[in-house]
Amino acid sequence: MTSIVDLSKLTSKDDLTPVLGGYWPGIQIYYPPIKFNPLDGTYETMEQAKFRLQKHAYKTKAHTLLFDLEDGCRMKEMSRKLLLEELPKFPERDFQIALRINPFRTKEYEEDLLLIKQVHKYIDVIVLAKAGEVYGDAEIRDLSSWLVSIGSKVTIQPIIEHPKSLKIADKLMSHSTVNHVVFGIHDFSKAMAYKITPQGWIDELETFFNMLTMEARIKGCGVIGGVEVLLTPNSLPDSCVEKKDIRRWLDLHGDDASRHVYSHANRETAMGLTGKQVITPNHINVCKVAFTPSPNEIAKDVKILKEAIKADALLSGAIRYEGEMLDPPMFGKSLQNILRAYALKSLKDEDRNFALEVLNKMPLNTFKENWPFGRI
Repeated sequence: MTSIVDLSKLTSKDDLTPVLGGYWPGIQIYYPPIKFNPLDGTYETMEQAKFRLQKHAYKTKAHTLLFDLEDGCRMKEMSRKLLLEELPKFPERDFQIALRINPFRTKEYEEDLLLIKQVHKYIDVIVLAKAGEVYGDAEIRDLSSWLVSIGSKVTIQPIIEHPKSLKIADKLMSHSTVNHVVFGIHDFSKAMAYKITPQGWIDELETFFNMLTMEARIKGCGVIGGVEVLLTPNSLPDSCVEKKDIRRWLDLHGDDASRHVYSHANRETAMGLTGKQVITPNHINVCKVAFTPSPNEIAKDVKILKEAIKADALLSGAIRYEGEMLDPPMFGKSLQNILRAYALKSLKDEDRNFALEVLNKMPLNTFKENWPFGRI
């Protein structure tokens, strides 16, 4: 049996990155570089924007800080100047930095590339708006080639915002620079002339969502879920990590918006999504709790896999566990949950080491059945 990894050579937390396809985008928070102040009807000055960035962006608890240079950005030139000056100053961080850039070959797109050429060392991801709508998958091909030409290892996340893009989603995901795609629900519904609601958009776009996730699964890519437009005044405390904690908090302190956002995030987690976009910091932890396997869940999954190994049933056979009969597909789901925690940077070292042991008991084809994201 060919093992997936050589345990003797693994020494750091990042050694699993090539095997598992890297860390996931997780919860992405949209961050406007230059923000409009509705109280006085003016945009920030450069100094005000720098102060806000240093105060809030440096300390974000999201998995990805997403700077928007497209639809949500009115002061584009000033925003690019801010990022050019401030991105190199970021302190050591445990989150990704992404730039949402303008559609392919537009004037603003060309300006965005000039910025990226200067700051690509300080960002991790380019999020391409309206990907494939005009020039097809050639947009990803050309952008990928351009990144190679400047010596950049930045990846690309195409936003599927039109039925034309959905139709060629498999081609957009065929490029090695694409590990995840975004479902742009609002532009997509506009293109379809669908009326969606902030509370029910998952049901209203379910058919297209399922089409995209199926294509992504075949290609070994992740899907980043829809951005929520609901606003909520309260933020879930960081101490809430178990599902029972958030349910109690929602009962005592939550509002309808928080309940809807949490419900959507749970649905997207069940669909195997690798990320979700939010527009307010108050939604970060609500969505993180939904997306991230809790400590109790991980403990249960580890126990199931240990019982399977003990019975020599990991690859074939069955065990009885807490009133259920479990076999290899169920063991695979437990492994998926543990690897999901790793991909979202929430797995303890001891559980990571156990996951390595399990991986080395699996042939390559079995591993790929359970985890399609790594390019091996």
